[in-house]
Amino acid sequence: MDDILRADQVGSLLRPPTLKDAFERHGRGEISDQELRDAQDAAIREVVRQQETHQLPVVTDGEFRRLNFQDSFANSVAGFDATVNSAQNVEQRNAGGQPMQRWQSGQHAVGPAIVNRRPVVDRLRMIRNVPLEEYRFAAGVASRPVKVTLIGPDRISQRFDWEHSRQVYAGLEEFVADLVAVQRQIVSELVQAGCRYVQIDAPSYTAYVDQPSLAQMRARGEDPVRNLERSIAADNAVIAGFEGVTFGIHLCRGNQRSMWHREGSYDVIAEQLFAGLHHQRLLLEYDDERSGSFEPLRFVPKGKVAVLGLITTKTPRFETTEDLRRRIDEAARCLPLEQLALSPQCGFASDLPGNLLDEDDQWRKLDVMIETVRLVWG
Repeated sequence: MDDILRADQVGSLLRPPTLKDAFERHGRGEISDQELRDAQDAAIREVVRQQETHQLPVVTDGEFRRLNFQDSFANSVAGFDATVNSAQNVEQRNAGGQPMQRWQSGQHAVGPAIVNRRPVVDRLRMIRNVPLEEYRFAAGVASRPVKVTLIGPDRISQRFDWEHSRQVYAGLEEFVADLVAVQRQIVSELVQAGCRYVQIDAPSYTAYVDQPSLAQMRARGEDPVRNLERSIAADNAVIAGFEGVTFGIHLCRGNQRSMWHREGSYDVIAEQLFAGLHHQRLLLEYDDERSGSFEPLRFVPKGKVAVLGLITTKTPRFETTEDLRRRIDEAARCLPLEQLALSPQCGFASDLPGNLLDEDDQWRKLDVMIETVRLVWG
């Protein structure tokens, strides 16, 4: 796949009402596993068709088999002391939050792994390659390249309750070593199956510019500097040696029912992160004032592409081609235009309910992205 892909998307798309209903009915025991899968299959066929109709150069399955964007890893491994994710879990996590406000719910409660900060009862091991299953179906119904999204090592390690797992792991380094081994196996099997674009979702990197998140790390006895170094090394280890594959990494501030859980610009971590990560594409959130200026883009090395997440997925606010071209021009003062691309700032539905806009809004935003790319890059 061409690294200079100018129009991109983060992965998740709004679930249609029929699919939401199937998840909820399955959670209540009213339909079988096979009936849920049939509903997922039908919805994925349609959303792939829609993406191709709207001229997206690379498509996803919309993450339609997941209740939350992190589920694909949690459902691939054994070892966590965790419960199965459910539609009811998702509703409970969203309860009490307000759109366009900071919100952090349930992180320390009993619940599904990664979504909640859970200990382990055994060493991590892969029992099923869920992302591979997702890829194979989507690739089988798509005529365009299919991108797969995986949750990154930094988020997984931040959501690992190491303090109550010492009977299994002596510390974070030992846990991360097993984590990297599992993720390399997932990626290796994806590559063998023909996948040529893998995106790592890494929303926790912005914890290193967010004061409440830094305070939580220190309260647990962790050194944020060491955490950041370890996570960059782990991310690089996951993708090392896979020739001919494009790796992107998405750095955002949270995206749950039009809410977020991080604040702060990239400035403090940009030099270490942009230069230190080996991924060819950096998908960056730049849709509002929480994102800061484009100045950190000066740290993006030659040979990498910064994908500007200028299109918000949190509200129906309609971006125009004029607005987007102006902002791309601003970014090009910090990084050459040939190293820039365009995308929404995050997924449209990081979990089942999705953000507070409708499918027409979603497709209109993706259409303006495609049109802007044509106008700017030809």
